[in-house]
Amino acid sequence: MKAILDHKEQLEYYMKEYGRLVFTVCYSMTGDYFQSEDLAQETFVSAYRHLDSFDGKNEKAWLTRIATNKCRDFLKSAANNKVKPAEDEVFAAIASDGQSPEEALLSADVRERMLACCRKLKEPYQSIAVSYFLNEESPQDIARRTDKNVKTVQTQIYRAKAMLKKLWKEGSA
Repeated sequence: MKAILDHKEQLEYYMKEYGRLVFTVCYSMTGDYFQSEDLAQETFVSAYRHLDSFDGKNEKAWLTRIATNKCRDFLKSAANNKVKPAEDEVFAAIASDGQSPEEALLSADVRERMLACCRKLKEPYQSIAVSYFLNEESPQDIARRTDKNVKTVQTQIYRAKAMLKKLWKEGSA
């Protein structure tokens, strides 16, 4: 039981420390905001499953490699016949002007487009989407701030995500 708790704590640390980096890698390879969220989650699930075989050295490179492999698998799948950017292009796209990788890749244009999509939603989904997707607030924080039940907020996030995904794909923002 102790090993399981240690793995959970380790996974929580990885998600907190490297969550944005993993998402950025996924987004840079797929160009799809919502698919990148799913792939980042798959990355951490895979990391959790393989913690026993991980030597603990250079977790950043280890998680980045898992994310890259998850993205490659996604891009190779029959349902997604997209052209995959070369790995060198992905890492060359990360700016070296002092910005973090996520700031470089999740540029103001992407944030503006996401905000435009959020504004097309009706309440309560609009404010939930802005809080969760743009301001990166947790469901618990949103629930406390809005005096709502956490499960209600999670349901609204789920529904808002589906609506945003449709708007994003339509390119109507």
